[in-house]
Amino acid sequence: MPPPFHPFSREHGVAILIGAVATFAMIFAGKKSAQGRLLSTGLLAFLNLMAYPMSQLAWFKVPNVGLESIVPFQLCDLAAVLAGFALLTRRQLLCELTFYWGLAGTLQGLLTPAIQIGYPAWPFVTFFVMHFSIVAAALYLPIVDGWRPERPWWRSPWRAFLWVNVYILFAMALNALLGTNFGFAAHKPVNPSLLDHLGPWPWYLLSLELLALVLFGLLTLPFLRNPRSGK
Repeated sequence: MPPPFHPFSREHGVAILIGAVATFAMIFAGKKSAQGRLLSTGLLAFLNLMAYPMSQLAWFKVPNVGLESIVPFQLCDLAAVLAGFALLTRRQLLCELTFYWGLAGTLQGLLTPAIQIGYPAWPFVTFFVMHFSIVAAALYLPIVDGWRPERPWWRSPWRAFLWVNVYILFAMALNALLGTNFGFAAHKPVNPSLLDHLGPWPWYLLSLELLALVLFGLLTLPFLRNPRSGK
């Protein structure tokens, strides 16, 4: 049996530290030179686009794997694909979703991981690689590539908010059909998380909606002094 994961343990802290250093290194390389930017962009896009295949290889030998670990419909599964194509295409909508979903959602997933398998099992490794790849892309796009939200300032966060609601509606439909818990829309994760402080089901979903709006707005504030349109 794979070893259990313990939130806020040493292995959790070490994973956060390694991921933070790797994120800083890719941003630094991207800012330093054209060649560094090409290499770091390619690596970051590769990690995001390969996140699901790597995850499936990691879960292959784990018994009794739930559908949530097989079907790529968790929000971060989709965010990884969006982030990979955002880095390659610089499409405004893809960059918006990567930025807002990555920093408001995926970052929370790193702080309170919804995983029960610990180090050195491969699902533990691929979980942190995928989540840090999304967060790194969310930071890389504005810092290195110069992406900016569209004007007026509310357009990009509002669009990201609408799309996350589209996701939640589809997740709730799949959960009802398959008995899954995509998007944690059916119940809270087993591990401690922010959702534990947002009320019981279904009220925590409404609280999460309000929190997402606030976080998306706060993430937009740094761009208000230089609100040029993204590429």
